[in-house]
Parts: sequence; C-alpha cells; structure tokens
Amino acid sequence: MEALASDGVLLEPDAIDYLMGQNDPLACAKTALSMMPQKPLILTLDDLIPNGVLGAFPAPPAPVIPRKETEVKILRDVTGLSCCEGDITDFARYFLDRFRRIKKMLVRRRELAGCVPIEKAMKVSREVRLIAMVNEVRNTKNGHKMLEVEDEEGRCLALITKGSDLINESVIPDEVVGIVGKASAKGDMVIVEELIRPDIPLTKTFQPIDSPASVAFVSDIHVGSNTFLEKQWERMISWLRSNWKEDGIEYMVIPGDIVDGIGVFPNQEEELEIDDIFLQYERLSEFFKEIPDGIKLIVQPGNHDAVRPAEPQPTFSSKITELFDSSIMFVGNPCFLEIEGRSILTYHGRSMDDLINSIPSLSYETPIEAMKEMLKRRHLAPLYGGKTPVAPEKEDYLVIDQVPDIFVTGHVHGAGLSEYRGVKLINASTWQAQTSFQRMHNFNPDPAKVPIIHLGTGRSTMMDFNS
Repeated sequence: MEALASDGVLLEPDAIDYLMGQNDPLACAKTALSMMPQKPLILTLDDLIPNGVLGAFPAPPAPVIPRKETEVKILRDVTGLSCCEGDITDFARYFLDRFRRIKKMLVRRRELAGCVPIEKAMKVSREVRLIAMVNEVRNTKNGHKMLEVEDEEGRCLALITKGSDLINESVIPDEVVGIVGKASAKGDMVIVEELIRPDIPLTKTFQPIDSPASVAFVSDIHVGSNTFLEKQWERMISWLRSNWKEDGIEYMVIPGDIVDGIGVFPNQEEELEIDDIFLQYERLSEFFKEIPDGIKLIVQPGNHDAVRPAEPQPTFSSKITELFDSSIMFVGNPCFLEIEGRSILTYHGRSMDDLINSIPSLSYETPIEAMKEMLKRRHLAPLYGGKTPVAPEKEDYLVIDQVPDIFVTGHVHGAGLSEYRGVKLINASTWQAQTSFQRMHNFNPDPAKVPIIHLGTGRSTMMDFNS
C-alpha cells in the first residue's frame, strides 16, 4: 500500500483488510480510484465493497481446495469434558477464560496496536487503547452512555458522550470490547472515541471445495407437542426419499429441541400429545427411520430436550441415544463440526432471547440479525444472567474462536438464509405450529422449511413443505 501513500491516498484499516484479501490489492484499489470523480484523501471500505464503485466488478475466482475425506469430525464439544461445580471460583475462572480468548482476537486489530491495561491507561493524558469486559451499561441524566469496564488488573468508567456517533451503539454487559479514547482531566474515566469488536475478518471468504454433497438443516421438531406438524413432516420425508440422491443430500444437521419435553414451561402438559419423555424420543426414532439410510444425521439438544439446561450442553445420555439407530451422531450444544472439510458451527440458539431483549434493533422475526451480533462479539451467549443459564466450565465453549464456514441455529422457529463476511448463516425453521404462548405474544412462526447448502459451492436453497 506504500504506492498509494506515495500518491497521496491513505487507507482506512477496514479498507486495508479488504484489499489484502484480494488477488491483486493494488490493482483493485487503482480500479476503484479510476472510477471516482476525484481522488479522495482517504480510501474507505465503502468505496470498495459492493455498495461502492467496485460493486460492479466480479470478485476474483477463489482457488478450489482439494476435497478431504468424506467424514464428520467433532472439532469442539463439551461432551465428556464437563467438570464444573458452579461455585464462585468456577465463575471467576470462566469469565477470565472468556476475556483472554477474545482479547487474543482484539489485540490483532490494527486500531488496538499498543493497547495497555486499564490501570496504566488512566495515568496518561494522550490517546489510549485498552481491551476490557463490560460490567454495566447505563444512561446518564444528561443523555450520555456510561460503561463500567474491567480487565485483569483494574476497572474504570468509559463515557460515550451524547454527541458521539457511538451513542446509539448497543453495548451489552459481559461482552469484551476494545476502546480507543482519552482519559478525562480528572483521570477518573476514559472518553470513548472508538469502540472495537473482535468481529469476523473482512478477508474471510467461502472458498469452493471439491465436494458434491449437500447438508439439510432441520430444527425444533418438537415431537410430543399437540401442535407438531406431522403432515408437513411426512411431506418432507416423501420429498427426501425421492430426491436425496439427485440433490446430493448426504447429511442432515438437527440443532436442538427434537422433542417438546416435559415441564419446560408452566402448564405444558395441556399442550402435549405425548406426556412421557421417553415415549417422545421413541416416537422421534420412528420418524428418523423414514429418512433414507444414505443421509448421515447429526443431532444436538436444545432447551426442550432431556439434558442439563445450562450451556454448554453435553449430548444426550445413553438412555436416550440407545432408542435410536446407532448410525446417528449425537453431539453437544454448541458443537463445532467439520463435514468433508467444511467447518460448521451448530448452536441451538437459546441466547437469542437475551439478545433480542437487550438490543433494540433485533426481533424474533429477524433471527439472522441476532446471529450476526453473536459473530460480531465472537460469542454465542455474551450476556450473562438472562434467560440463558450458563455452566462455568474451565474454558468458555461459547466463544467463537474459529470462524466457521457455516453457522446454524434454531430455537426461535424462524427460517432464514443469509451470509455475513463470508459465513453462511442459517436459522433452521421448526415443525411446530403456533403455540398458545406465541399466540399470546403475537408471534407467527415460519415452520416446515428446510434450508439446504451445497458443501462444495455454498449454493443455498430453502425448501417449503407447507403445501
């Protein structure tokens, strides 16, 4: 980028990250500059991404990665590794692990080069950079936003003034952020100028691989509920049996709530068709037998299933798994998988309840947006103390250490397909009609849909089995 600097053009950090992911960064930048009415002082990301002048140009073809062995690998899963007791020492260790893992991501950000601990930051008058976990967020009577933040050595207040562009930024407790700012004259707080999140690198791309297989995603089946959509399920099974070979559907990922459960919410028994948890799983096992043998099933629990409610959730006990065919792979929640060389993060999605309640721009009708917030914060359940119970393990299994190719959730009974910075996003629908609770809250589910992604190309389709 020195050639651009010598020509009087500077680059913002995000623009540099984007260009370095291109085959010929300098040619890309010069093409953008040649189409602008006048040479800018600073070339920004908005000048380069699809909304900018390069949007009309196709991205350079990505190299094809050789196909790996046809298998499913579990890369990260708490099953068999849970050892916490839930005391205060466990929680202190758990949050320290979260902080350190996300700090490692943030220190690589150019904006945070030279970051210092809070204790040192409060003693200097120049611009400072620090990384901290948010303890508390509150609005002052003057319209400012005050954050209480801490790191391993200390804590301080961080002020976002009402005139700042950041004033409407949704900062939530327990997320780890980078802060660029200046200590106040009294040395009792930092005035925030920039707020940096770990986020997904702009250089991440969904590179083609040599795989002909596709994965279907089927969530929130809720067998046992009197609102289970059996006709739509049968319609889906019939379609699979006729088309799975032609469409190359070799895998099915099922991210939780496979049965409706017992005693999950008050008066649930009034909405159950099957009021015995083992009979619910037995019924589901019969449904699974109708799925073609050539499709590998990967199944994880959700908050309605017979596992511990606290996340991360180990997989089902042998009393339940022995009811099913031995070829089915049962995993924990969340689980990081690799299928034919393609990485998949599958998470039931209970934390969406907390995110939607905490971030005004989110809603149950737009689950994909909640998933993006998880990726921005590089954590599946950043907010502690809400509806999502957390088990304080020795390490935080909810941190998104590795950037997946595919990220899938369920839980909110929506159906969605999208992409964020090279990551395919899926909310995997439901097989339950509107419940009385949903009706009371005027929420309409989007049931009986199956998102399908081709592992090789990333091509996405959504099958609708409602009619």
